[in-house]
Amino acid sequence: MPKSKIHSPRVAIAIMAAGKGTRLKSKHPKVLHEVGGKPLLAHVIAAAVQVVPPKDIYAIIGHEADRVREAVAHTGINFVLQNPQRGTGHALMVAREALASYDCVLVLSGDAPLITPQTITKLRDFHNSKKAAMTLLTAVLANPFGYGRVVRKSAKSDDVRAIIEQKALTPAQNKIREINAGFYAFRAETLFRHIDRLSTDNPHGEFYLTDMAAILGKAKARVVAIAASDPYEVLGGNTRAELVDIDQRMRAAKCQQLMADGVTIFYPQTCVIDSDVQIGADTVIEPFVQILGKTRLGSDCRIRSYSVINNSQVGDGVLVRPGCVLEEARVKAGAMLGPFSHLRPGSEIGEGAHVGNFVETKKIKLGRGSKANHLTYLGDAEIGAGVNIGAGTITCNYDGVNKHTTVIEDGVFIGSDSTLVAPVRIKKGAYVGAASCITDDVPEDALAIGRARQMVKEGWAKTKREQMKTAKEKR
Repeated sequence: MPKSKIHSPRVAIAIMAAGKGTRLKSKHPKVLHEVGGKPLLAHVIAAAVQVVPPKDIYAIIGHEADRVREAVAHTGINFVLQNPQRGTGHALMVAREALASYDCVLVLSGDAPLITPQTITKLRDFHNSKKAAMTLLTAVLANPFGYGRVVRKSAKSDDVRAIIEQKALTPAQNKIREINAGFYAFRAETLFRHIDRLSTDNPHGEFYLTDMAAILGKAKARVVAIAASDPYEVLGGNTRAELVDIDQRMRAAKCQQLMADGVTIFYPQTCVIDSDVQIGADTVIEPFVQILGKTRLGSDCRIRSYSVINNSQVGDGVLVRPGCVLEEARVKAGAMLGPFSHLRPGSEIGEGAHVGNFVETKKIKLGRGSKANHLTYLGDAEIGAGVNIGAGTITCNYDGVNKHTTVIEDGVFIGSDSTLVAPVRIKKGAYVGAASCITDDVPEDALAIGRARQMVKEGWAKTKREQMKTAKEKR
């Protein structure tokens, strides 16, 4: 006889993301407040997609729903609108149609960004192994005051007798340090068969998902609990202080992970490194550096103090001197930046190129080995290899209506204090004399000088001073 196929339970994840977050005192949706460089909800989704595919994840949204949807739409998850918002139980009532076809529903909190894929998987597997109707993820806290306590049937039992809110605790129950974390696993069929028994008989007039434990217990369905290995994983950001604490923990963990992978970070407590940043081995990060967004740094780089690098790609062996700012820029291997360089979006710096003191670039390509070392603005420009840009040079790329491109071909020498009025092309090997204003194309290997001939008037300054002295005496 053929072996029967083992049924693998279909698992969905529902993320509670509809709340306003009143205690944050903010006009912005709670789940869009950022820690570790991205929204709270984005962190939860990132963990969830490592457990189930995005098509099986449902964010239940309500307050500022359009903004929340737009912020995480790129993840490919689904959305369920809860309007009005009448509690966590009501959220799953609203999502019933989307979730009822699954075998198991995991419920996560959209404001608890420290949750890991390992803990979500642990919750799912424990729930399935116990054949439970409901599984609570719990946490054991040193100070559980204010949280609902989980009362087990015995000290070593997986089964839950009750969840008791703080104000209803007896003196004996007040000693319990295991709290209900607000993360759950449900057998979907049992959940939706009983969910309409939830009541709004409470001070806030809402449907609480926590009450399902008592409802299922009365129905003789099994309710169990499993404690998170790290209690901080399940704590949410309900106040500004809690958000900052979560952010600090997240960034400290990021620095530890990078250092374990071969990155040196001096005084990591002074650095701000976002969760999605990637850094190659043997790169050195000095104090007071910010590396943000989806920045990728190669190996053997040195990022010196007070630099800010956001959503940029930096190759191997790049030196970023103090005080540089990079925004959506690309820097190839061996380049040197700064101090105090500003690379704006669209800047592409070639291999071994130099961008130096107080140089600003925007939407340019600077070729291999080219140099712009001092006090220069280069915008909307294509610059070849081996080019020298003298101090004080600017590309005049804007005519008041449109932006235009400056093209500087290989081997060109641009003298100091030159003004290149786009659109203009400086061809291969040409020279531009210092202090020139260039409005026309320059031929290959030519010298272009665009300035008035120097005049010298002997004694002019002496006469001028005497005139000024006389005028002052007459007053």
